[in-house]
Amino acid sequence: MAIALASGLFVVVLILIITQPRGLSIGWTAAGGAAVALLLGIVSWNNVGTVVGIVWDATLTFVAVILISLILDAIGFFEWSALHMVRFARGHGLRLFLLMGVLGALVAMFFANDGAALILTPIVYEQAKALKLNTKATLAFIISSGFIADTTSLPLVVSNLVNIVSAGYFHLGFASYAIRMVPVDVVALGASLGVLYLFYRRDLPDTVSSTALPLPKTAIKDPKVFRIAWMVLALLLVGYFASQLLHWPVAVFAGGAAMGLLLIAYRSPVVQVSQLMKEAPWKIVIFSIGMYVVVFGLRNVGLTHLLGSLLSILATHGAFIGVIGTGVIGAVLSSFMNNMPTVLINALAIHEATASTTLHTAMAYANVVGCDLGPKFTPIGSLATLLWLHVLERRGIKITWGYYVRVGIMLTVPVLLVTLAALWGWSALIG
Repeated sequence: MAIALASGLFVVVLILIITQPRGLSIGWTAAGGAAVALLLGIVSWNNVGTVVGIVWDATLTFVAVILISLILDAIGFFEWSALHMVRFARGHGLRLFLLMGVLGALVAMFFANDGAALILTPIVYEQAKALKLNTKATLAFIISSGFIADTTSLPLVVSNLVNIVSAGYFHLGFASYAIRMVPVDVVALGASLGVLYLFYRRDLPDTVSSTALPLPKTAIKDPKVFRIAWMVLALLLVGYFASQLLHWPVAVFAGGAAMGLLLIAYRSPVVQVSQLMKEAPWKIVIFSIGMYVVVFGLRNVGLTHLLGSLLSILATHGAFIGVIGTGVIGAVLSSFMNNMPTVLINALAIHEATASTTLHTAMAYANVVGCDLGPKFTPIGSLATLLWLHVLERRGIKITWGYYVRVGIMLTVPVLLVTLAALWGWSALIG
């Protein structure tokens, strides 16, 4: 009976979060699910305390990173970056395609996949219009920007909310995480650009004329804030690495940088601070706590233990099978039930799995890879993808679910397998 209640509640909450009927907030849905779980006795208040301890740093860090991204977007930082890529391409279509992919990876690295997909994609679209690219070429650039945003969101703890949650759960320090995942992300970027080129090579223009685009410096809407922002970002990066040495939460540094930029931008004529504060994803805090309380209900009735047993079986076949299998499971589950609940379900299962300490760690990283890349299989794999599709539809670009799934599977499967193999090889090398 308990299993049926926990499973049924999880499915209902997940459906409501994905469909958001009548604009129902994901935060209220998850909070309602958590309240029902408490009333039914599926979880306890102690479980709620445990969940808060797991996700508070992750969610506050994510909110801070998105706030920083919104401020930088308001002052023209990302448009300035994209215009530089156009200049570096020097009229070569393929070179521009690859450079925009590299830019997307850099934005995802420092400002999270959501920032890369939702902020950079509209800029890419507007530049494609200015460059007078045809429909197929424009679609190639747009799909690539969204794809790269997720597949290269591996390198730093702050590059994806999934990463932050996993690092917090498994106590992975910022520097330790970067050492493990930056090389893997380089492989993911190379594989992503490779499959994207093979898939869209016939649609890419041979040459592009950038004469219609303005100079990069014209994109800077507030030079003073722009200059100071570089210093804040440099200090933030130092703070990220210091967090492991000081044993301080990453949210302390990300939050400090966000507050600093908000104060600096307060008097800026181009930054509407009050509006940015409203646009910040505060609901993700409530969503994370509520959703993970519901997930804890699955753990309490033993369902995550069953998944842990499967991971234990994979681990008996060696590190390669353990890493590949864990990543594939994470990817498949993410594609069907969203990567946010999946990452914690798998984390709980990995914790219960029987494996050596070294393999446990490798499986934790493999779960990150799977949950970062898995959402590219289907539109419901991540909330950011659903919002990304909505943003594109408002600009007259309709990407059907059938097209998305077909392209997503063809592109993601090879990138996922190559990236997991790279993680296995690099993990074996560094121990």
